[in-house]
Amino acid sequence: MFASRLLSFCPVWLTAGLLSLAHAVPAGATCVGSVPSNQLVAAGHLSMSTNPTLPPLQYVDAEGKLMGMNVELGESIGQRLCLQVDFVRMDFPAMIPALKAARIDGINTGMFWTEERSKMMYTVPYAISTLDVVVSPQHPLAVADVKALRGHAVGVESDSYQERWLRDRAKEATDEKGAAIEVHAYTTASDVIAALRAGQIDMAVLPSYTAVDIVNRKQAVMALTGQGATQTTLAFRTRAVAEAVAGALDAMRADGSYAKLLTRFGMTPLPDAKITVRGPGPV
Repeated sequence: MFASRLLSFCPVWLTAGLLSLAHAVPAGATCVGSVPSNQLVAAGHLSMSTNPTLPPLQYVDAEGKLMGMNVELGESIGQRLCLQVDFVRMDFPAMIPALKAARIDGINTGMFWTEERSKMMYTVPYAISTLDVVVSPQHPLAVADVKALRGHAVGVESDSYQERWLRDRAKEATDEKGAAIEVHAYTTASDVIAALRAGQIDMAVLPSYTAVDIVNRKQAVMALTGQGATQTTLAFRTRAVAEAVAGALDAMRADGSYAKLLTRFGMTPLPDAKITVRGPGPV
């Protein structure tokens, strides 16, 4: 009763922050793998963090429902492992500490793979993505290449792959004695987009799927595409869970649902013959 009243009276952004969103296993689901209960935070549940500020991969709709490709992906993985999926909302900087503290089993938020991250947790890449640069419709600056970012204020999500990419470009500008790139890091991609629309920054660097989405909604203009191609990854606290998830993804690939899901959301499937844990994990 309290939860239903909360959903009725709280604004969407607050509701999503207060409640975890659980997705049950359908009756009659066929398991393709299993996870020992002692490898999970809660037996029978797969808890994964999400930051629903990256449409169309993860977002909360007007009714407070968690939506997007990563949500559907998580649900499909849970069905194949016969685990109930619990999505726990938190900002990205809190996710790795929460994973290490065993508050969650995994991270499912469109995170880019890096070698450093692969040594902090067990990473399971599942797609290829790139970065795009967008500008405000009110000030559609021309961006011929990455050097055109110099001399401008550029927004990016903090503690992200795209922030690292942007700071590398800023260092290149300094090393080449060019005009500086003024880097503005924000907590979420939604904050970056809001800053762009408010005229607080000249450009924004976003994952390609988010950039395309806001351009389609007329909130930004595409300026430069296809930068910093890398793998997008899930990440888990234990190897047993990561290996089971990799097996579930391979099962999705075998039945065609993997390619269908990624194509529907404009993501590029991995070319690898088999989806596996990449990297050594915690060392």
